[in-house]
Amino acid sequence: MDELSEQEQWESLKRWARTNGPQVIIMVVLMLLGWYGWKWWQGRGVERAQAASALYQQVLVQFDGLKMPEGVALIDKLRTEYPKSPYVDAADMVAARVYVESNQLDKAIEVLQRVAKGATDLKLRPVAQIRLARVQAAQGNYDVALATLGETPLGAEEPARLEVRGDILLAKGDMAGALASYEEARQLHPGTGEADDAGQLLNLKIADLKAAQPAAPAAPAPPVEQP
Repeated sequence: MDELSEQEQWESLKRWARTNGPQVIIMVVLMLLGWYGWKWWQGRGVERAQAASALYQQVLVQFDGLKMPEGVALIDKLRTEYPKSPYVDAADMVAARVYVESNQLDKAIEVLQRVAKGATDLKLRPVAQIRLARVQAAQGNYDVALATLGETPLGAEEPARLEVRGDILLAKGDMAGALASYEEARQLHPGTGEADDAGQLLNLKIADLKAAQPAAPAAPAPPVEQP
């Protein structure tokens, strides 16, 4: 077939434009609206993140000034206005520490339970879980604390879980169980250098427990044969 002449091509293009032009325009408009909508949403997300960060900084200022009611009120505001922001969980962790330092352990437990179960940042949940067990143990609720720690490994936080488990078992008087838990934690602990304070403390706990163990009785001497 002969190729269309330039005039025929132009006429064909005009017919296509008359037939499909409106649909093309609509598609272009929708694409532009989608793009501008996405840019607007991104900008709104940045603004909300900045606002949440500023509110979190206010929380820290209040707690640093020992103004606990004001700090707690700001956390409630942060949770209400930015419920999915990671700053909510970060603020809760700060509040839990302040509660512990002021010996309000029940309030610390309430906050830590919330973070351990529902933190937006999944990596923060095991951290809160371990701290929750520490606070429960500080109240003398050792079995509750052990149940909080559970038996499921906690990934990067597993050495910490095992060490806290050892601390709780030791508080219960189970020296053998504590030593086994400490040694398992030592095997998993990432630090080995002299500057590794956590690792060195764990080594001291292990050494103290081994030194406290009663020495094994000496084996009886074999009987002397009489001539």
